[in-house]
Amino acid sequence: MAGDTRQRTARHSGRLSADLSGFREVQRLSYECAEAVAAQLRPGVTEREAARMQREWLRDRGVRDWFHLPFAWFGDRTAFANFRIPLQFFPTNRRLEPGMPFILDMAPVYKGFSADIGYSGSLGLNPVQDRLMSDLQAHRELILEQVRERRSLREIYEDVERLMNRQGYANRHRAYPFGVIAHKIDRVKERRWSPTAFGFGTQSLKGLASDALHGHREGWSPLWSPYHFSDHPPQPGLWAVEPHLGFRGTGAKFEEILVVTDSRDPEESAFWLDDDLPHVRRWAEEEKAA
Repeated sequence: MAGDTRQRTARHSGRLSADLSGFREVQRLSYECAEAVAAQLRPGVTEREAARMQREWLRDRGVRDWFHLPFAWFGDRTAFANFRIPLQFFPTNRRLEPGMPFILDMAPVYKGFSADIGYSGSLGLNPVQDRLMSDLQAHRELILEQVRERRSLREIYEDVERLMNRQGYANRHRAYPFGVIAHKIDRVKERRWSPTAFGFGTQSLKGLASDALHGHREGWSPLWSPYHFSDHPPQPGLWAVEPHLGFRGTGAKFEEILVVTDSRDPEESAFWLDDDLPHVRRWAEEEKAA
């Protein structure tokens, strides 16, 4: 599957094609970080400590800027239980316990390229989260299929939510600011040090604000939401997509980059940047075992 992605990438021209390897590198670095930190989690570790572990791991490998600083959510916080205000997303002193689900979420900028990933796991066995993760595969397939059909982002959002409801789950990305399931990402000007504001890198926020202004003039938004401003076909570029399922205090999601182009060839018009990711490998193993 990874080879298919490389072949598709090689056929693209222009700045987007030249950039894809850089975005893939930082996305893979992020998932490598998530797996390394997940392997170190033990009972009693707090969300704040897990977030710090992610920051330190990435900084040791050259990361100096962020789209947003790392998050960690444990227990029912993986389903955003009772989240009402943005401050509740930030890491807390919640401690990890045996069998407890967790989500690690990070968005580093590396060599001027950004990524935003989500990694779900548990400390020991958690059958509920295992089922959620398995059922997320259908969402990845649905999103790609409908983006290739050039359905409006709002329509795709609604179909993803309907699929969640049929599966018996709650849509937890509704709890994110503006209810987003995805947002655009782009290159970020490299600096030796870049400040953050409210957990977000100021350079990246400026880029997103510029996209929002530019998009408003042309009738599109860099935020993929259930609201009217997302009632337009997918805009070419890179989108960090994160369907998030919740069930009775347990949450699970993946987050990865979807590439959208202006090609008339359906397979070239949209594709996941990288198929060699932990959740994709998991689904492949499940299919082999079935």
